[in-house]
Amino acid sequence: MASITSLLPRRFRKNEVTIPVIRLQGVIMSGGSQFRPALNLATVSPLLNKAFSDKKAPAVAISINSPGGSPVQSRLIFQRIRDLAEEEDKKVFVFVEDLAASGGYMIAIAGDEIIADPSSIVGSIGVVSAGFGFTEMIKKIGVQRRVYTSGKNKVSLDPFQAEKKADVDHLKTLQEDVHKVFIDMVKQRRGAKLADNDDLFTGLFWSGQKGQELGLVDGLGDMRSFLKDRYGDKMKMRLITMPRGLFGRRVTGAAAGDWSSRVAGAAAAGLVDAAEERALWGRFGL
Repeated sequence: MASITSLLPRRFRKNEVTIPVIRLQGVIMSGGSQFRPALNLATVSPLLNKAFSDKKAPAVAISINSPGGSPVQSRLIFQRIRDLAEEEDKKVFVFVEDLAASGGYMIAIAGDEIIADPSSIVGSIGVVSAGFGFTEMIKKIGVQRRVYTSGKNKVSLDPFQAEKKADVDHLKTLQEDVHKVFIDMVKQRRGAKLADNDDLFTGLFWSGQKGQELGLVDGLGDMRSFLKDRYGDKMKMRLITMPRGLFGRRVTGAAAGDWSSRVAGAAAAGLVDAAEERALWGRFGL
């Protein structure tokens, strides 16, 4: 049963501090669907805007559980958090759950302080690209690959053609550019907190406890304990959620006729997405 105090408007609750809480979980990628929502700027922005619009809240707490994904979407989310924090003059506390790696860690450094569980996984400051080669398979089944382009590099890294050294070299150069951006962001945000360790930016990842020693996180603990210690026992957390129906609208009228085909198409695409997502989590033993 709710206490009488909790039923009163917030302005009448003396000495009570309410902290908006956002949960960011999953693989970071553009697009997505109502069946498999993605973690990207478009889906996160409404949560961030709502959380930072709380004028009375001195801070916003963000829980992260992500193996990474798109470096572009990761950086966009990072930048939106920092912009809102400066515009609304609020502290940002980031709490790592199971994992804040790669793009997940890029978002985490938007926090003024990063708190992790001792067994959390943090880091993986690097860039990865992966794919498959099917040249032998199509030979075996008697398929000819026919591609016509107006540019000699339009089929770079085509999985149905033999790998070319020039294509791989170009990809590695691109990865190095993105990696440098990531490294610069970490150095700018973490600064002198970072330990002098040759492995820090190699893509390795560590436990939360080791991450604290390396300067990747500021402390160990959990959200509720940390916030109560910072703002007192009367601190309340308010979870910010998506408006109902954002990812799943009722389908009526003409749109209802092709609902089954939509479901089938989404299910087929979802299998591929699920495999890629499973691979990302699997890299960290999760």
